[in-house]
Amino acid sequence: MNNSRTLVLTSAADSVDRKELRNYVDEKTNYLLFKRFFDILFSVTFLFLIGSWLFPLIALLIWIDSRGPIFFVQKRVGLAGRTFSCLKFRTMVVNRDANRKQAEVNDHRITPIGHFLRKSSIDEIPQFLNVLMGDMSVVGPRPHMHSDCFRFSRAVAGYKFRNFVKPGITGLAQVKGFRGPTCDFGSIFHRYQYDAFYVRNCNFLLDMRIVRKTIGQTLRVLFGKRFLPEADKLPMISLENA
Repeated sequence: MNNSRTLVLTSAADSVDRKELRNYVDEKTNYLLFKRFFDILFSVTFLFLIGSWLFPLIALLIWIDSRGPIFFVQKRVGLAGRTFSCLKFRTMVVNRDANRKQAEVNDHRITPIGHFLRKSSIDEIPQFLNVLMGDMSVVGPRPHMHSDCFRFSRAVAGYKFRNFVKPGITGLAQVKGFRGPTCDFGSIFHRYQYDAFYVRNCNFLLDMRIVRKTIGQTLRVLFGKRFLPEADKLPMISLENA
């Protein structure tokens, strides 16, 4: 596999190349094994220390806030394009468009408690269960709905290269500020650039820095700037070739 840090893929293939994927796994076997060990250890620790009391609290708030299930389960695209059931705390009223239409700015479907859960990313916490089941990792490109993955792959050549790794609860694009709706080509392409950079250059140190930045950003939303850690210089990507 080419170890170049070039971010724009020239391949126009719409699916993951199995041979390239096998070569990628072979090159990163030790890292991927250690990453899986970390995923299990971190998820079990988090669910035991925080999830054990946070899950019931959030479930109660959702139940009080609106009618419907506590969890929202959606089919998403995972490693090598496989489909898996992604778990989230429900942040919207029950609606027919939930599985095909992205959340929008000032979306009327989002409940009052849902706005807070989304802003703080607490709605993603059930995905630690997806990590334990092996469908996701703590760090990786965010998983998309099939409709979004199809749309994005038509807009950006080689987009499904990001499926060479398991999707993550958090990722490089997210800590760089690319969260929420993808409204235009620019937002799709810039997220893909960070995802592609991560896939090409992923290592345990980078994972730890992304986890650290995610914790800091979440604490900032919950408690203010005084909880934000010192700036950590994560990789910057030049967009001059965009």
